[in-house]
Amino acid sequence: MKSKTSADARATLSAERVGGIDETSVEFVPGVNVLKGRNATNRTSLLRAIMAALGSDDIALKGDADQGAVELTIQGETYTRTLERSGETTTLSGDPYLEDSTLADLFAFLLESNDARLSVARDDDLHDVIMRPIDTDEIEREIADAERRKDELDDQLSELRSRKDRLPELQSRRTAVADELADKRAELDAVREELDAVDSGAEETQAKREAYRETLAELNSTQTDLEEVDRQLDNEKDQREALQNERGDLRTERSELPMSVEEISELGQRIGELQERRRTLGSLLDRLQNIIQFNEEVIDNADSELREVVVPPDDSTDVTDHLMAEQNLVCWTCGSTVDRTEIEDTLDELREFRRQKMSERKEISDELDDLRERKREMEKNQQRRERIDQQLQQIDDRIEQQAQRIGELRDRRETLCDRVDELEREVEEREPEQDDDRVLELNKRESELTRTVEELESDLERIDAEIDDIDDDVAEIPRLEDERESVSDHLTTLRNRIDDIEADAVEAFNDHIASLIRRLDYENLERIWIERRETTVRDGRRSVPKTEFDLHVVRTTEDGTAYEDTVDHLSESEREVTGLVFALAGYLVHDVYETVPFMLLDSLEAIDSDRIAALVEYFEEHAEFLVVALLPEDAQALDEQYRRVTEI
Repeated sequence: MKSKTSADARATLSAERVGGIDETSVEFVPGVNVLKGRNATNRTSLLRAIMAALGSDDIALKGDADQGAVELTIQGETYTRTLERSGETTTLSGDPYLEDSTLADLFAFLLESNDARLSVARDDDLHDVIMRPIDTDEIEREIADAERRKDELDDQLSELRSRKDRLPELQSRRTAVADELADKRAELDAVREELDAVDSGAEETQAKREAYRETLAELNSTQTDLEEVDRQLDNEKDQREALQNERGDLRTERSELPMSVEEISELGQRIGELQERRRTLGSLLDRLQNIIQFNEEVIDNADSELREVVVPPDDSTDVTDHLMAEQNLVCWTCGSTVDRTEIEDTLDELREFRRQKMSERKEISDELDDLRERKREMEKNQQRRERIDQQLQQIDDRIEQQAQRIGELRDRRETLCDRVDELEREVEEREPEQDDDRVLELNKRESELTRTVEELESDLERIDAEIDDIDDDVAEIPRLEDERESVSDHLTTLRNRIDDIEADAVEAFNDHIASLIRRLDYENLERIWIERRETTVRDGRRSVPKTEFDLHVVRTTEDGTAYEDTVDHLSESEREVTGLVFALAGYLVHDVYETVPFMLLDSLEAIDSDRIAALVEYFEEHAEFLVVALLPEDAQALDEQYRRVTEI
């Protein structure tokens, strides 16, 4: 799964005045590169120089230098880091390989202090380590935005489909109005033909009748205008009432949303303080683990170079002296003789102190989860209040516009009412004085039919306009449905992203640890595996789901019976291998090999030489450049074809 690089694509590193290095230049080849040498030969300093060129900040200046530099050339491109001391601080600058080295620091730079590697030994939250590079808060924000957009699309589609359902009714109404309009037009034509036939007489009488008809027609037209103004006025009032009701609902909702900008700021500050405290505790736990492990090696007579340095060799052959040596130890800090039990008691106190700090860090993590959830909820309320404020401003503007429109319509109605009264008086005054009731009846009927025809024509125009509007809206349905499907798919992807990463990490760890256990042939170690388990925890007053990674150890007895053991009972070698495989799982699940060409291994002394060789061979399959720091005796077990670097 290593990235694709030609076999001759070498990399060259130059470093000056960093760590314990004064000046060096080293060439690396694709595959395994072995840094062979005793302790204190700058192997780790060289690894940290590689890390710095790739983008990590985990590097220090040489103690007697004020400036240092690292340069890495790979595939024709050169990447640089410069270190400069200013007082008690060191500033890093330059153009490294990575803009953000978070993934590499966790899963590719596997030095002794690597968090992913140490997570097993420190009994850390394995789930938290794997998910640390993932911005779950941002994913949750994206999910909230997608859900909000999906709801908006659902509302729009529901409204458009509801309008579409009205089409048959409107089309039926249009047919009925069109048929009635045709009938009224035909009836009006017949009345006018009859009037033309019977309306004969003196020119003066004809003129009076014409004036009467014109006044009557104007009256009918003015009454039609008045009815239209009344309709518009009622419509405006209904819309204003609906807006006022909506404004009341929004104001009620806004008043019920708890909000405090100061509290959000305080929560953010508190979250920052807790994150800093958790980082401080992590650093303290690392130091405690190193102190405890170092003292355990010395007390237990562990075969290590460090013990040879701090504990003088016992050349005495006297049995009594030898027994006394077993009861007493020379303090490696002040040189005085100390009873072994006193040191063991101190170690117990350190272990208890470490357990307390681990518990404190767990409590801080839980509190951080609670505070982040509260902050997200309050920010969500704040966003909703801001949207409500915008809606309220828009509603106020529309209500103000409608008030102005209602005032104009009322003025228009008053003018039309006055004109109707005036025309009604004129009609009464101009009514022809004749006995021909038929002519008078026809005139009135003509006026009524004209008015009816105008109303039907107006109705037909409104229905046609509404049908056209609905047709335009219906044409939008396919586009909105496509967008909704896209949003829904994106929402599913976001919701599954975290689950997929968790499942892939567990699968990767379980597969690789099973393969390595078979290769390394640990005595009576049957299986190590991670169980992905969903639990429910309290979040304020709510119960929320939480994912946990439980690490299981299965051993076998001499007769082949399997039983479950605990992680605490793993040997140091088994624990180191487990931590390295857990880091490898993170390396694979986050596709680190696609962005980081190097994987670095250091501090493998707890694992025996043959197993180191098998481990290196296994890790080689996944990294483009694998750089391993080893003692000479451990390096002898590795394939002779691997490149050796002996001078740094």
